[in-house]
Amino acid sequence: MLKILTTLPPNLLLLFAIVLEVIATSLLPKTQQFSQPLVSVVVLICYALAFFLLSITIESVPIGVAYAIWCGAGIVLVTMISWLWYGQQLDWVAILGISLILLGSVIINVFSSSITH
Repeated sequence: MLKILTTLPPNLLLLFAIVLEVIATSLLPKTQQFSQPLVSVVVLICYALAFFLLSITIESVPIGVAYAIWCGAGIVLVTMISWLWYGQQLDWVAILGISLILLGSVIINVFSSSITH
């Protein structure tokens, strides 16, 4: 199985890792502090698989780049899900803060010479 995963494009593995992490984080409130066994197991499995896929990704993608993409995408997706699924509201300050996080990730990835591509 590991051989098959290592032949997949790193960006695809990162995408799968992000999706699994977003699923786990979005389901976290449903665990009710891990007192709901089935949802808790799903969350833990999704987190474990997400980190496993991330560990494969960083073999060929610089960790700074992979983590910036992971964080930026995760923040936006979890925020959207919390708004749509849980009805959580965002004020303009929260939207501005999330936008700045994304902008920071883009700036690091595009302009920073400290990250090797």
